Amino acid sequence: MSKIVITGMGAVTPVGIGVDNFFNNLIEGKSGIDKIRSFDTSELAVQIAGEIKDFNPADYLPKDVVRKTDAFMQYAYIAAEEALKQSELEIDPMRTGIIMGTAMSGISTIAFTQEALTGASHKKVGPRFIPKILGNIAAANIAIAHDIQGPSFTVSTACSSGGDAIYQAAMLLKAGKADAMIAVGAESAHCPIFIYSLANAKALSRNNENPQKASCPFDESRDGFVIGEGGGALILETEEHAKARGAKIYGELIACGNTCDAYHVTAPHPEGKGAVACMKQALSEGGLQPEDIGYINAHGTSTPKGDEVETHAVKEVFGEKTPFVSSTKGATGHMMGAGGITEVISCVKAIETGILPPTINLENPIPCSIDFIPNEAKKAEIKYAMSNAFGFGGQNSSVIVGKYE
Repeated sequence: MSKIVITGMGAVTPVGIGVDNFFNNLIEGKSGIDKIRSFDTSELAVQIAGEIKDFNPADYLPKDVVRKTDAFMQYAYIAAEEALKQSELEIDPMRTGIIMGTAMSGISTIAFTQEALTGASHKKVGPRFIPKILGNIAAANIAIAHDIQGPSFTVSTACSSGGDAIYQAAMLLKAGKADAMIAVGAESAHCPIFIYSLANAKALSRNNENPQKASCPFDESRDGFVIGEGGGALILETEEHAKARGAKIYGELIACGNTCDAYHVTAPHPEGKGAVACMKQALSEGGLQPEDIGYINAHGTSTPKGDEVETHAVKEVFGEKTPFVSSTKGATGHMMGAGGITEVISCVKAIETGILPPTINLENPIPCSIDFIPNEAKKAEIKYAMSNAFGFGGQNSSVIVGKYE
């Protein structure tokens, strides 16, 4: 079976636009979380998020694309453009495909359009409303720009969407349906209706007075996650295709896992059975032993139950051979579908640089023997890294990447 290799990466995140900015700010321990500035939050119980800072889409996108796209589509487009440029891929239209991962699609456009419509005397909705809210249109805009006519699917598996987009892209490559695939994840759900629901479910941190400390994965003081937004993209190719065109290879996609808890629509299985099975599945598919993994970028959302369950699951899979573990959501917030891609990128960069990103805001870790890399990046030469993403509905995704040899 041909190896699947990574030849391009792109990132749009609350801590930086561009892969190098993103990763450098992660390892420097910077936070991208602050008071929400994009709309009035004065009546909301939760007023903080990881927003894309000082973002003007016209600086990155053609004007016609800006007019017809939701923010999540813009982040997807920009990340894909960076990844394609880095890869120097010459697109063969019928042999190139794209998989899009998003949990919430155009929820912000839906919410703000309905709000405007409710208060308007003239009930008018623009003709671009529908194509701005559909998840697959994010992929369609990228495909149109680059004449990508191969396989195109949109995955929506809650917060596992990005990881599952990578998995589906890899399956298509292994099935011979394409030579190159773009795996993209993007999210922008910053709107009152989304915040109201999650706040009422007691899922969000209410540390409005100290936003940069609000997301504190694996800390005893954690009180909920912080919403993030952004986009990520990977160019995946068969090894033969990449080598034939002389591509620079940044890493290898070793294996992926996907399972469902079949337990509850929002809560994880209390023993983490689905997460355990998912990590074991990825290890088995990659022909790896637990001790081969040098680093795990954890799902680690900073929720009381979720972090506890993931800690238990990691210990059950890895035992005394548990690798270094960190959650970059302390810096970015929970980027949902986008995080499944950007967190894999952080694993690729960790392998490349020998620097593991820290879990910021970690002062009082959950009692256990795991090194969560608190507050400061750690130097470590590793060969394999795992990225976990777990979502509502009991969705579980584990992606393993490795040094290309």
